[in-house]
Amino acid sequence: MSDTSAPGGEPTNSAPPAKLRLVLAEDSVLLREGLIRLFVEAGFETVAAYGDADALLAEVEELAPDLAVLDVRMPPTFRDEGVRAALELRRRLPGIGVLLLSQYVEGTYAQELLSAGDGGLGYLLKDRVASLDELKDAVARVSAGGTVLDPQVVRELLARRTDPLSALTPRERDVLGLMAEGRTNAGIASALVIGVGAVEKNVTAIFQKLGLEDSGSDHRRVLAVLAFLQR
Repeated sequence: MSDTSAPGGEPTNSAPPAKLRLVLAEDSVLLREGLIRLFVEAGFETVAAYGDADALLAEVEELAPDLAVLDVRMPPTFRDEGVRAALELRRRLPGIGVLLLSQYVEGTYAQELLSAGDGGLGYLLKDRVASLDELKDAVARVSAGGTVLDPQVVRELLARRTDPLSALTPRERDVLGLMAEGRTNAGIASALVIGVGAVEKNVTAIFQKLGLEDSGSDHRRVLAVLAFLQR
């Protein structure tokens, strides 16, 4: 076997870089074929394309792709099949990148997927992908472990952020505020002119509503105050 050498006798590696290998799940035939052509133009290899998520999941481990591109709503219910498939993909193949393409801003689904992964995730709106370069860049960034989100998806996620103290009653908020000042239960009772027993009941309710279970190690009073200060 002969070596290819550069001028001066230095050997060179003439093998082209490996193409990024994709699998695609999209129920619209026209869009599916269009995406395949776009990926070819972008220099990627679509190793398989499917009309539903179940078919993709049945073969994905054997194919071992670098990245999966999925529609959010696919047969049979056209609700969240793509996201469910994405979560399952991350469970089976932790290193795989996942890019969701959707016509809709599904904030709940995006939040669920993002909370379940450490990167290599994307969520773009089909109608807002303006160019091949934009799609190519998104695929490359996701495959490299980055996160790519359409600005509308980001706004939806921010709108869904809830105040952790929203479930507290006005009295419980008063109690928590005094806890943040470092007062004891007796000091809180004196400030609010209520009994210590009533303070203890409010403190217990605060812990429950903030999901602060008694683990034996975490100081729930400190955690509750932190929630108050970070709101």
